[in-house]
Amino acid sequence: MGFSVILKKASLVGAFFVFVLYLAPAQAFCPAPGKVPSVKVQHVVDGDTLRLVDGRKVRLIGLNAPELGRNGRSAEPFAEAARRRLRELVAASDGRVSVQLGRETKDRYGRTLAHLYDARGRNLEAQLLAEGLGYLVAIAPNVALVECQLLAERSARQAGLGLWRQSPVQTPGQLRRGGFALVRGQVERVERNRGGVWLELGDSLVVRVAPQSLGAFDLGALRALVGSRVEVRGWVVDRSRRGGVKPGQARWMLSLNHGAMLEVVP
Repeated sequence: MGFSVILKKASLVGAFFVFVLYLAPAQAFCPAPGKVPSVKVQHVVDGDTLRLVDGRKVRLIGLNAPELGRNGRSAEPFAEAARRRLRELVAASDGRVSVQLGRETKDRYGRTLAHLYDARGRNLEAQLLAEGLGYLVAIAPNVALVECQLLAERSARQAGLGLWRQSPVQTPGQLRRGGFALVRGQVERVERNRGGVWLELGDSLVVRVAPQSLGAFDLGALRALVGSRVEVRGWVVDRSRRGGVKPGQARWMLSLNHGAMLEVVP
């Protein structure tokens, strides 16, 4: 069972993911949908963000690159490599990128959300994912390319490229701080209440699907996850810093609104 089983309206593409990996070179992932407006890039901020000469700060949809060192924190592994590679991709495209806006065009920080393509119509997020320089993230409603982006990430993962040279996956008990994480554990309990659906992964982590996101999921499949091992990804929040947690509640919470952020594993 993968994400396509958890999603209410599943695509059949998951059935031939592995087959396609052996046929499609990295540059074939997520080709441009046609004529897309081209804009000059002012500078690359980091591995998943750049600024255009028209003033827009663009966050690439579907890609979460490692964080650069900020506020006393050291840079995460491959953060500099991801930024450098994005600069190279932009430079190889004559400093211009084609910008395809997402269905949701702005994030909470005011950044423009978009898919970017080079002069040859190749998707920049997919290229970085295929080289192991970022993680796939799926945040509705901007999920149009999630299937081909997942293919790109899986090709890097199978080849052990970049971030996948050493497994970044943690167990719930290994969580020590908030932020983006990949976590693997066994679902011990599934509960539904006014706050949504909650998947308990041991005593340390609970995965939440909020009420407004439940329409995208197969509730029966979520309930059937009890006893299954899953890999989830997303931004972990330390609930003890938000007013404390009640006895018996998990300290860490990870929220998701799309099934591509959850996968059943052996």
